[in-house]
Amino acid sequence: MTQRSTPGKDPYSARALWTTGPGRLELRQEALRRPQAGEVVVRSLWSGVSLGTERLVFTGAVPESEWQRMRAPFQAGEFPFPVKYGYACVGEIAGGDPARAGETVFVLHPHQDRFVVAGTAAVPVPANVPPLRAILAANMETALNGLWDGGAAPGDRIAVVGGGVVGLLVASLAARLPGTQVTVVDIDPAKERPARALGAAFARPGEAPREQDLVFHTSGHPSGLDTALALAGAEARVVEMSWYGTAPVTAHLGGGFHSRRLTLRSSQVGSLPPDRLARWTYRRRLETALALLRDPALDVLIAPPIPLGQTPTRLADIFAGRVPVLAQPIRHDDGEEPPATP
Repeated sequence: MTQRSTPGKDPYSARALWTTGPGRLELRQEALRRPQAGEVVVRSLWSGVSLGTERLVFTGAVPESEWQRMRAPFQAGEFPFPVKYGYACVGEIAGGDPARAGETVFVLHPHQDRFVVAGTAAVPVPANVPPLRAILAANMETALNGLWDGGAAPGDRIAVVGGGVVGLLVASLAARLPGTQVTVVDIDPAKERPARALGAAFARPGEAPREQDLVFHTSGHPSGLDTALALAGAEARVVEMSWYGTAPVTAHLGGGFHSRRLTLRSSQVGSLPPDRLARWTYRRRLETALALLRDPALDVLIAPPIPLGQTPTRLADIFAGRVPVLAQPIRHDDGEEPPATP
């Protein structure tokens, strides 16, 4: 994607999306510092909205106990507000290290049209992964970590309760294992199309297969956790991947929970599983997640892009559930061509 300089625009200024209060989004103009040795300037092409987490940020539902652990790598501001948040930006290197000029990269950066980061933070996007699809990299990391935590194996019968982006990515990875039978379980029949496109079956909660070897819960709703527990077979593992923020959760651990000796395990992308710590780094995991995005079937998850200039109003509707989407991209050029950065 070639972009030319536009006279009259400050090459050291950028627009960034901030959450300024409960339900309030604002675009702010920010000074862009000059890159130092080892740094690069990234001109954003796309960024992805992580609906579950960013909805909690938008509503101020990040609990105080998690304010430090929930910080995104390049977050500005502090919880609850004002805060610049996000972690799925894809762009081109437009300044800094001349050896990397024009390189397409993924950065765990908030929604901002240009920014300066260390060159090591700008991870190259594989040539066979389109830049738009690369916005799924952070969610794919979460799915990969969840699959590791679950211990999925060939031949397993696996249920994924919750057909959001993370749940569907978990299902897509699990379906690639030889001999697995993977079912996405959701109350919304519209989730059947993406589930089947990614190699999984689909069922409503009352029709879902039981006696599963492994169950993932990704719906973000407490009732989904009860569904996940009900689908697990004897001695099976249920992996809880939803995060509820400040909302209370009541799981029904009566019935057969103890007699079936179920294991309920949390999974969170902020830490690598203990059995991989000796060999894996966060960089290796992110590079692996990017490589796993080669499958064009994953495009079924991506909604029509929103221009950055329209995000304060349009994202509010999406976070409120008035506009159903899976992966929501933001287009950063807004139809204009930004200035080149020295």
